[in-house]
Amino acid sequence: MSSSVQLFRDQKYHELKRQCIQQRQLFEDPEFPASDESLFYQSAPPRKVEWKRPKVIDGLLNNSWKDAVVISGDLCEDPHLFVNGISSHDLHQGILGNCWFVAACSCLALRESLWQQVIPDFNEQEWDPKNPEEYAGIFRFRFWCFGEWTEVVVDDLLPTMDGKLIYCHSNVKNEFWSALLEKAYAKLAGSYEALDGGSAADAIVDFTGAVAESIDLVQGKYGEIISEQMKLFEDLLKVHKRGGLISCSITSVTDMETEMGLVVGHAYSVTAIRKLRLGERLIFSFKAEKLFMIRLRNPWGKREWNGAWSDNSEEWKKVSKSESKSLGLTLENDGEFWMTFEDWCKNFTDVDICRIVNTSYFSIHKTWEKKMMHGAWAKDSEPLLNRSGGCFDNNETFLQNPQYIFDVKKTEDKVLVSLQQEDRRKYKKEGKGDSFPIGFEIFKVEDNRSYRLHKLTVQERVATSLYINTRTVFLKRILKKGRYILIPTTYHPGIVTKFILRLFTDVPSKLRELKADKPKMTCWSLLCGYPRRVTQIKIHSAEGLQKQDRSGADPYVLIKCENQSMRSPVQHDTSNAIFDTQVIFYRKNIDSPIIVQVWNSNVLCDQFLGQAVLAASPSDPREEQTLQLRGRGSREAVEVPGHITVKVFSSDDLVEL
Repeated sequence: MSSSVQLFRDQKYHELKRQCIQQRQLFEDPEFPASDESLFYQSAPPRKVEWKRPKVIDGLLNNSWKDAVVISGDLCEDPHLFVNGISSHDLHQGILGNCWFVAACSCLALRESLWQQVIPDFNEQEWDPKNPEEYAGIFRFRFWCFGEWTEVVVDDLLPTMDGKLIYCHSNVKNEFWSALLEKAYAKLAGSYEALDGGSAADAIVDFTGAVAESIDLVQGKYGEIISEQMKLFEDLLKVHKRGGLISCSITSVTDMETEMGLVVGHAYSVTAIRKLRLGERLIFSFKAEKLFMIRLRNPWGKREWNGAWSDNSEEWKKVSKSESKSLGLTLENDGEFWMTFEDWCKNFTDVDICRIVNTSYFSIHKTWEKKMMHGAWAKDSEPLLNRSGGCFDNNETFLQNPQYIFDVKKTEDKVLVSLQQEDRRKYKKEGKGDSFPIGFEIFKVEDNRSYRLHKLTVQERVATSLYINTRTVFLKRILKKGRYILIPTTYHPGIVTKFILRLFTDVPSKLRELKADKPKMTCWSLLCGYPRRVTQIKIHSAEGLQKQDRSGADPYVLIKCENQSMRSPVQHDTSNAIFDTQVIFYRKNIDSPIIVQVWNSNVLCDQFLGQAVLAASPSDPREEQTLQLRGRGSREAVEVPGHITVKVFSSDDLVEL
């Protein structure tokens, strides 16, 4: 975690705690007061809410701290942040519709290194009955907010009815970490009601900085296609083993509960994924050595799956006691249950996978190179300044969006892209709390492009994300070597909001935003000249090249323009090579031609195979053309074996291409 932590509302925990101790009073948070405005903005609770502290200590306004006594009206005699450590069983959802938050907390509780980031210095925050004078009723939690760890301070006044917590609470009466964590998260969102409805993936990202991916199990036919099911199982097993967090749910417009006891529209946390080995004497009867199993938890702490491998099903009687023990099998209605992975794929509709992407250089597992950019979609009446052009379907404005360029250095590389928009829950009070539909496009562009893209001509559209009104959109894709432009967009043009873009590659990608539309005019330009024409070339292929040995040749293309040159990758053992190489030049001397040469790569000395000389003027045809290769010299030089297929665009308007 970064050593730099932002302070929400600029509240300094240690300073506030010290002031409270000096003034002999418990902290009351002015930024999130114990009042209705912190509870709701629209739907009031069914009855009056009382705010109570876990424990109220008298004597705070005098010097007799050691003789302090408990006042009536508090919640318990002996409060603790944790009772017997932290567990996914600690949490129970209250009257708020935030099962997604509780499911995310259950996932978080499984990973000590992660929850200790969210609850910093937890021992120092714990109640200490031996030193009541050190208690000030103030707690702090940290969330990963829009790319930065942010510390949120809260007091310990909690909403109750009839002396009981009405929102998230522990199954142990005197344990309060979940209720206090929920309060800090509600403060971040603006109110408790702002947490009514949400995504477990969003909460997990806020807890960890993970990269979230949502999968539609129905659309992907994971319940039907066994090969896809097995691939997903191995992927989830790897994510789980490497510290990732997973949750799932069922979408339905009709039933509230399935025949098998699963609650519809409800987030479950995945607490284990295993390959269950069956005893030797069972192999024959099961006709399989392994079962692929998944364990889930209902945030309510009850209401479990009642199908195969449920707590009291016949299947468990066929598993050895040692295997049951190693799985941690408990036959209680505690909300946690096992299913086969096949049943899980058939019964659930959506899964949120939150990967903790490893960027450590000291890890034995695969490490990723990470780049993160903060950006914004912003409106402007001037097309070249507008940065909110909408999705690809908006032909006139799409390329007015922010543009980010990156390089794939390997022959091919797996690329992970995460686009996350600003958290809009804080706008719920104004009726604007919904996420915008967002997504992104990736184009393979010219190998030497360094200015914004203004028209799609030779560029190849290689990837398109889903467009969906979730906070995060994710894409995994294998890309070939080359230069790419990634364009994040809102679905509709004219939307104004912020975003962060994260890109993970195997080798550094040099991700950066393209801001300039054309070369900058400088004092040096007056002396040395300024570009007058832009030319874009795509070398598609070369055919019929002169063979250099039995297998053909090892050709590559060299494109020369004024004092610049660009070289394509080498194609091996062929006389008919596909290059698909794109270049762009900003030309000062428009009378100087562009020369495209074909060479054969050789260990000792490369051989010249032929060239084509291009005037590349705006009046030249823009269709693909096949040109005869010639020897060195003018356009009328002697013909040599082979043809080259090219596409050329030129314009005297430097912002046309």
